[in-house]
Amino acid sequence: MSQLLDDLMEMVRIPSVNPFDGEMPSPAPEEAMAQLYEGKLAALGLEVESTPVSHGRRNVWGRLKGSGSGPTIMLAGHMDTVGVEGYDGPFDPFIKDGKMHGRGACDMKAGLAAYLEVVRRLQAADNGLSGDLILAAVVDEEHAMTGSDHFGLNGPSIDHAIIAEPSELAICPVHKGQMCFGLRTKGVSVHSSLPHKGINAVNHMCRVVVALEDYAATLSTRTPHPMAGHPTLNIGTIRGGNSVSSVADWCTIDIDRRTIPGEDHEAVMAEIAAVVAGVAADIPEMDYEFINADLDVPALGTPNSAPTVQALESATAAVLGASSEIRSFSGSTDAPNFRCEAVICGPGALAQCHSLNEWVEVAQIEQAVEIYLHAIRALQPGH
Repeated sequence: MSQLLDDLMEMVRIPSVNPFDGEMPSPAPEEAMAQLYEGKLAALGLEVESTPVSHGRRNVWGRLKGSGSGPTIMLAGHMDTVGVEGYDGPFDPFIKDGKMHGRGACDMKAGLAAYLEVVRRLQAADNGLSGDLILAAVVDEEHAMTGSDHFGLNGPSIDHAIIAEPSELAICPVHKGQMCFGLRTKGVSVHSSLPHKGINAVNHMCRVVVALEDYAATLSTRTPHPMAGHPTLNIGTIRGGNSVSSVADWCTIDIDRRTIPGEDHEAVMAEIAAVVAGVAADIPEMDYEFINADLDVPALGTPNSAPTVQALESATAAVLGASSEIRSFSGSTDAPNFRCEAVICGPGALAQCHSLNEWVEVAQIEQAVEIYLHAIRALQPGH
């Protein structure tokens, strides 16, 4: 078996499940992965660095030094995975029918393994780089993306970034942003036989939900982004009250607002606040508050004319025989948090990512390595 696949199997064997809103374990969920990746970066002779993010979680990265005349390129990915409840043998990787199976194999430890192979191949070619190459592994992508946010604010300066989220090797310079937050209405609880003496928070929330549904409908009438489409709003959960025999004194909803490139998140939040305030203006006794701003990731809007996109286009044409599709990525990712020119292009498909039978085609991992090598050469001409 190749070193590339050995690396990936080692990573899949390490549980690095993001606890989401649960209690943070000690050591942190990605710590074993961080130690493994750190060791592999060091073994390749890279300059290795690490920074704490929060709750014992830390980002790690390695730098392959260039001559200093070219741009700094980063290959970045996340170390955490989604949960494994109901998954049979999630950390026992195996290859069958040309596919590597196991939790994280697709999302996105395949990318992290491919990056290591890129460095090995560059070193074997022994023709040097004109600029630095950074391999970065960050924490907490599957929940709040705190790792990439911290890296973008505090990490090294980057000119071009490729993120190997599973796109089936399509080139994705665009995706929607994501704002996730809660809203709570507050009432007064009394016995349900005397509802007129209480204030029903569920009833008030129902009015809010209808107003937000109307607001969501208006989003589909706005000018869409050419690749990302229209902005959207979805109410994902609703909870309220404590007993069927009581007037509900609380109700909460969780809201997911997807933004498109060009939308300002503060302005979007002001729009939603105005919708809720409009409902409250018609209900004098209504009391409410916004809560749990868990995720606030901007849209990715790298233009097709950007050097990273152009480099990946020429790379996929060289490796695959035809340029890959250029399209919007379906989900939100770490990419915009890196605060540099960034493009998503990686092996595997989103359909497998969070499933109970996660896999990635071995051939696509190997093709990804070739694509990254070609892209690096295109971005650093003359090295």
